[in-house]
Amino acid sequence: MVNKGILLVFILAAVAVAQGPGPRGRGMRPRGGDADPTLRFLGAEAGRPGPVITGAPYSAEAVTEINRTLPDGNKIHQTTTTPIFRDSQGRTRREPALNALSSAAPGSTIPALAFIDDPVAGVGYALYLTKHSATKMTLPGPPPGMPRSNRPLQPLSDPANTKTESLGRQSISGVPADGTRTTVTIPAGQIGNAQPIQIVSETWYSPDLRITVLSKRSDPRSGERVFQLNNLSRAEPPSTLFVVPADFKLTEQMRGTGMRRNRGGAPQ
Repeated sequence: MVNKGILLVFILAAVAVAQGPGPRGRGMRPRGGDADPTLRFLGAEAGRPGPVITGAPYSAEAVTEINRTLPDGNKIHQTTTTPIFRDSQGRTRREPALNALSSAAPGSTIPALAFIDDPVAGVGYALYLTKHSATKMTLPGPPPGMPRSNRPLQPLSDPANTKTESLGRQSISGVPADGTRTTVTIPAGQIGNAQPIQIVSETWYSPDLRITVLSKRSDPRSGERVFQLNNLSRAEPPSTLFVVPADFKLTEQMRGTGMRRNRGGAPQ
């Protein structure tokens, strides 16, 4: 029987991979209005680890707001808050709000979770906080030759229909950040649209922390999305946040097999 906790981790990973990198990373492609924007943001913003960044610790609350107007005039407003932490070694911890995944498993109860990525040890953990249990997994390495930069790239689109402008440098969430606005125009008729469609993305990137501290995206097909790091602190987070508590039952997911073993090493 498949372990429900491990299955949930795989669901999160699948969402992240399917939706592609977000403001922590490496570029984005204009999307249609069919995908659930809540799941997209969970995977893209705070639900997936980025490149290893050392020497730049911080703690913050990653807040995502989604606003969408339906064809009948009805409005959808959703807000999720995810505490995130990174220490000087590049270890990260995320505590995502998982209520957005309730539609993926109707009638199920999803326990409070935390994700730890430890590039020093080359492992990751999914902590089930209410059950005092954890799953250990080996972290995949980056493809050969891939730079470990976290500088956002431009959206993947036709350069002829893309306009990029610098917004200068401002203090965002208490840190200096460089702003960029990109406007992608979908010409009339390209996707059956009677008139041109403009997708506007705004990104504010902190060179010091090497992360995006604020991003905005407006797409007439899917609405408006805003991501921002609030209550940002550059102090070193407590080291206890990046280890599995001693009283947690630890299960290791063995690569290449369906087997698992507990903290003592006995196969399950």
